[in-house]
Parts: sequence; C-alpha cells; structure tokens
Amino acid sequence: MINVTDAIKYTGALLVGALLLGNVTAAIQEPQVLVKETTDKITSVLRAEQNKIKADPNRLLDIVDAIVAPHFDFERMSSWVLGKYWRKAKPEEKARFAQEFRTLLVRTYAKALNDNYDKQIDMLPSRKRKDGKQVTVRTEIQQSGGFPIPISYKMHIKDGVWKVFDVSVDGISLVANYRSSFAKEIRKDGLEKLIARLADRNQPAKAADTAK
Repeated sequence: MINVTDAIKYTGALLVGALLLGNVTAAIQEPQVLVKETTDKITSVLRAEQNKIKADPNRLLDIVDAIVAPHFDFERMSSWVLGKYWRKAKPEEKARFAQEFRTLLVRTYAKALNDNYDKQIDMLPSRKRKDGKQVTVRTEIQQSGGFPIPISYKMHIKDGVWKVFDVSVDGISLVANYRSSFAKEIRKDGLEKLIARLADRNQPAKAADTAK
C-alpha cells in the first residue's frame, strides 16, 4: 500500500479530469464519460504547454486553479475535514479555512498533474447510488514496471452540477487523511494555528517552488 504522499502524487493527472464536470448534468452525459473526455483534453493541453510551464510554474497554477476550483465542493470537503471543529468554528474561521484548504489542494494537484500527465489511464465500471445523485468513478493509472494505482472519485450533484467531494487512492481517502492530521494539529494548537500554518504554506513563493 502506498503512503499518503505517494497517493497525492498519483492523483493529479486523473483528478483534474474529474473536476471539469460542472457544466454538464448527469441527464446529458454520464460522469465516467465526462472524466474520460476531459482527462484526454487536459493531458493533450499539458503536452503542448510543457515548455511554457517549465519557464513559468505559475502558469500551471493558474490553469489548474481556473479548471479545478469551480468543480470541487470545497464547502463539503472543508466541513468533512474539520468534523466537529467545523461545527464549533466561527463563520469567519470557516471561510478562512475553506479558502486555505482550497488553495492547498489546488497547488498540490497542480504539481501532481504535471508529474502524471503522460501516464496511461484506464476507466473501470463506475458505481452509482440508487437515487442517482452520487457516483464513484473508478480508474487506474498505469505504472511502468509496477502495479496500476487505483483512483476513485466520489461525486455528487450540487446545484444541478457534478462536483467531486473526495478522492481515494489505493483505498485511501485523501480527505480522511487530511482530517486525521488536521485534528491532531487542532487538538495541540487550535484551529487558528492550523489556518495560519496553511496560509504560510500557501504563500506564492513557496507554492511556485512546489511546481518545479
């Protein structure tokens, strides 16, 4: 089983494909088809943009921010990650945490996406809930000389569009892992310290370094 750091690394290429689904409802096209089509589109763009991205890492961040952010349910992810601490938090703390958590994910996936854009991606049968409002899109990223990495995307319909609210890699929920680590930090130093740490980590200069 891979660790959380490796799990995040391998999610990038396929994750962004799953996040482009906000403009089409389930009645028009199935999520699995959308994931495949948008993944193909993004990997094609990245191949063409590699020289520009290498010259300016912020270009990658801007692209991923524009594509990913509108199609994540960051409010649900933030509330799930903080759990009971979300319910106790003040409105302004919720807003600040959600913003910093969003930035953390976007910057993490920007690097992961650029590391994995040339990998072969296979689609597996998806699993839809009976009411049709939630689906798990299952995929595998092929690894040269190794076992494929299974990636699953939990998606639901919010305000009439599909949005991703969790990603699992090799059976490990990334949101659940953040929840565990954040809970430890909050118990030790409080929510304010966690938000401050995330804000420091998300500074542009440091973020640019992660894209190199």
